[in-house]
Amino acid sequence: MVTLASLWLPILLSGVAVFIVSSIIHMALPIHKSDYAKMPDEDKVLDAMRAAGVGQGAYMFPHCGSHKELDSPETKAKMAQGPIGIMFVMPKGGPGMGKCLALWFVYSLFISFMSAYLASAFLESGTHYLAVFRHVGTTAFMAYGIGQISDSIWKAQPWSSTIKNVLDGLLYGLVTAGVFGWLWPR
Repeated sequence: MVTLASLWLPILLSGVAVFIVSSIIHMALPIHKSDYAKMPDEDKVLDAMRAAGVGQGAYMFPHCGSHKELDSPETKAKMAQGPIGIMFVMPKGGPGMGKCLALWFVYSLFISFMSAYLASAFLESGTHYLAVFRHVGTTAFMAYGIGQISDSIWKAQPWSSTIKNVLDGLLYGLVTAGVFGWLWPR
């Protein structure tokens, strides 16, 4: 039996490796530069949002408090006129890159930990590299990549962005799998 304690090194190193790969993808490569478009007449929109007192939070517009309200003629008219959207507003001054990077690293460690947990439940010490790679890679890919698809289904995220995020998740899953396969207890 493989214990979680014996997997501390692949958990840590795979988290570090994913952090490095994701940093390269998002900071050094132009892959994600087109994920977000500039709001038309941005200054006017921002001034209107400030005047309306829009603060940090998640907003849906037009907003419907119930299914009954969704079927009202007023809401149907707003929907027909558009725009329709979901908007996430960050706190003033931004979320802080240091905090986001730290949380991303903790998240990566958590995915590595959960991948280790599942692999340790099904794989024995001395399991062949490819078997470890397959189990851990599938688990990590599901955590990093598959969940991205719902943003295009429910939040109207462009499919081009979702596909890039899923491919990022595949790469993170492969990196995690490679580290675990390399360091799996013999």
